[in-house]
Amino acid sequence: MKNQSIKKNLDWTCVIIYCLLVIMGWLNIYSSSLSSIEDTYQKQLIFILLTIPLIFIVLAIDGKFYEKYASIIFGISLLSLVGLFLFGKTIAGQRCWYAIGSFTLQPSEFAKAATSLALAKYLSDSQINLKDVNRQIQALAIVFLPVILILPQPDPGSALIYSIFIIILYREGLPAWYVWTGFTAIILFMLTLIIEPQYVILMALLVIVLIYYKSRLADRNIIASSLLFVLISGFVLSVDYVFDNVFKQHHRDRFNILLGKAVDLKGIGYNTNQSEIAIGSGGWIGKGFLEGTQTKGGFVPEQHTDYIFTTVGEEWGFAGSVVVIGLFVALFLRVIYLAERQKTKFSRVYGYCVAGILFTHFFVNIAMVVGIFPTIGVPLPFFSYGGSGLWGFTILLFIFLKMDANKVNEW
Repeated sequence: MKNQSIKKNLDWTCVIIYCLLVIMGWLNIYSSSLSSIEDTYQKQLIFILLTIPLIFIVLAIDGKFYEKYASIIFGISLLSLVGLFLFGKTIAGQRCWYAIGSFTLQPSEFAKAATSLALAKYLSDSQINLKDVNRQIQALAIVFLPVILILPQPDPGSALIYSIFIIILYREGLPAWYVWTGFTAIILFMLTLIIEPQYVILMALLVIVLIYYKSRLADRNIIASSLLFVLISGFVLSVDYVFDNVFKQHHRDRFNILLGKAVDLKGIGYNTNQSEIAIGSGGWIGKGFLEGTQTKGGFVPEQHTDYIFTTVGEEWGFAGSVVVIGLFVALFLRVIYLAERQKTKFSRVYGYCVAGILFTHFFVNIAMVVGIFPTIGVPLPFFSYGGSGLWGFTILLFIFLKMDANKVNEW
């Protein structure tokens, strides 16, 4: 009876979209790896087959288990990240994996689901009020603990994904100034890299003065406005130091290419340039499955992982790309719709986290491939090669589908 209940209440729309994306992903991995001596498409097929029992296990576990043991799952996840510093395997300068025979496992891919569970558990407490500074600190600590452990690996791509949790917290009551501060800092940082710091400071001063005089007389506070200007000026003046001394050379190169301050089509900018050529060559309907010349020629490095969307663009063209993007958008919207229908705050918040994580991966990866975002190593969900990524996204999604299927038993 319990299995029948799951079959009846499981959201098959999400399941079908998930299956379509996984199948399309494998077809593109197959195409992109034919010119390589590596058997990546065969390994990915094994990973896909192993997701079947994984899904059954996730769905077989009682939905309340994930809420009850969210903190323990989060703790185990943090320990797995700490363990990398002692037992991790270094690949391409990153200590992000545990080696298990010929396979590797990346714990940061599973940490996203664990963090989502922990955050949902914390926010579901009826006593939690994010207007309270202490509560804000505790909630932000849940988000930034894994980030602190992931950044030194170094894995800035995975760490970046956690920024979406700030939006989730804002949705649940976190003061808006956190979000605006983050966006403002990003804009000021980018502007300072493009133009001289003194001009950025001057623009900031003009904006502050304009806001000051446009505010109601009762809201004007010269001390607060002056302090804000000092903070902004200090931040702007620190950008060059951070860029030159904190960022690594390849990070600086990628930002310079993105901002048009440097052109290196044979070096650090090679991947992005070749991916743009591949996608552009696909035209409206593409060159056809297994017919991509850029793909077959192996011109785009890492095409089966971070740059897998170039195969979609070249072989399936604009039409195929729209279909893939449409499926992703349909999945995001469906998860958000299901999240709004949840009867418990825990399930609702977790649903938002699922949609947010998947969307951030999707957006950053596509933006990276088409050259409007620096290359930072963010995989495309269900498409990019790798067992850890596929299993991590699968667990993330199907835990929520289990919660959704179980909502008929919740009051």
